[in-house]
Amino acid sequence: MADSRATLIASLTSIAGSANVLTAAADVEPFVNDWRGRYRAAALAVVRPKTVDEVAAVMRACAAAGVAIVTQGGNTGMCGGATPIDGRDQVVVALTRMDAVRAIDVANATITVEAGVTLAATQAAAAKAGLRFPLSLASEGSCTIGGNLSTNAGGTAVLRYGNARDLVLGLEVVLADGEVLHGLRGLRKDNTGYDWKQWFVGAEGTLGIITAAVLKLFPAAQASATAIAGLPSVAAAVALLGHLRRELGDRLEGFELISALALAISRKHPPAPDPLPGMPWYVLVQAADSSAGGALGARVEDALASAVEREIAVDATIAQSLAQADAMWALRENISEAQRREGPNIKHDISLPVSSIPEFLRNAEGALAAAFPGVRFVVFGHLGDGNLHYNLAAPEGGDAASFMHNAPLANRIVHDLVASLGGSISAEHGIGQLKRGELARYKSPVEIAIMRKLKHALDPAGLMNPGKVVG
Repeated sequence: MADSRATLIASLTSIAGSANVLTAAADVEPFVNDWRGRYRAAALAVVRPKTVDEVAAVMRACAAAGVAIVTQGGNTGMCGGATPIDGRDQVVVALTRMDAVRAIDVANATITVEAGVTLAATQAAAAKAGLRFPLSLASEGSCTIGGNLSTNAGGTAVLRYGNARDLVLGLEVVLADGEVLHGLRGLRKDNTGYDWKQWFVGAEGTLGIITAAVLKLFPAAQASATAIAGLPSVAAAVALLGHLRRELGDRLEGFELISALALAISRKHPPAPDPLPGMPWYVLVQAADSSAGGALGARVEDALASAVEREIAVDATIAQSLAQADAMWALRENISEAQRREGPNIKHDISLPVSSIPEFLRNAEGALAAAFPGVRFVVFGHLGDGNLHYNLAAPEGGDAASFMHNAPLANRIVHDLVASLGGSISAEHGIGQLKRGELARYKSPVEIAIMRKLKHALDPAGLMNPGKVVG
């Protein structure tokens, strides 16, 4: 076994170079731990290829040795989908050196980027060309396009632009046998059979390695407006969403729900002022317009004023500068990091019909408070597209680590309620290691069987990201 491992390491070194094959424990360590610190397992090596040909060669070498591959981008995932599992020889293929913007086609409004390009760098390249790539996440400075596509990332602009799946036109993919699928076509219409690129979006690296993508671009925003509204209830937030949709149309692109506790935790790490003190619920509103002119801010202000007059909202404040807008968004984007500083908590990334969210929150709070007296609800998320980050923190003064032992029962309560309302147990974070058992419970046997058939067809030896999504 030692000889075969040494032979594989030598093969990988010949492909990517000695500087890009990491085997020392200290060098490998950052790649075998997930961002949340929940998953860790050993890897034979970390390989950092630079080209698609190198990725294909690495895949062939690992296939020949019967060694599995875990593909990794920025390692910012929430479900352990990009870290190894115990009990199997694995190589981590880190794609951060594949960081080229291959092409920008302004007339076609597309950008072709390699998998290791960060989301922020993709946004910047589009902006330099006078266009916009609208996918936006709190981790955009470190998450990569390959990871975004592999998890079908959502973020804050799904209300207007859709998930990552809706933004991809073509892919380049390395399969489990080292063959390369060349599909970097910037076509919005291509009705020539199965749309195979969508097999790999959201597959979390279990079917192949995405190495490059053609992505849709949009006109750059010429005007934007950011506001925070205080609300008496989540039902009022749903009513405000409908009101703003009617008043603003597709200019409304972000509608983020934040509970008072979630905002308080965000403001604690680091200290920040409360934009509207004393509210039980908040909504962060983002509007943008590709047409020049100064009317957007006034239009948002009028829409919020009428919402207050109708007693949908209690109060609202509109950012008067870019700095104020950034400060409002920082409160929202800092919640996950602030939670991590507070200690472990039981996380749920769920989606529901928007109309069902008030009922879910009411029923879930009652059931969970009865099961775990004193539990605290840290709720936030993308209400505009029905995605909630429904997190449970230990009672005030309680031991957060011990509270985590309640996760299986809490998950059952939350996910059963979600399923009963026609929702999903994973909205944008994926399945990974965390929710693999849950997936089997909430997907129908037919759905699971189809997923397994596709997995076996593309990866019969089970080499691609084992232990994630389906077996």
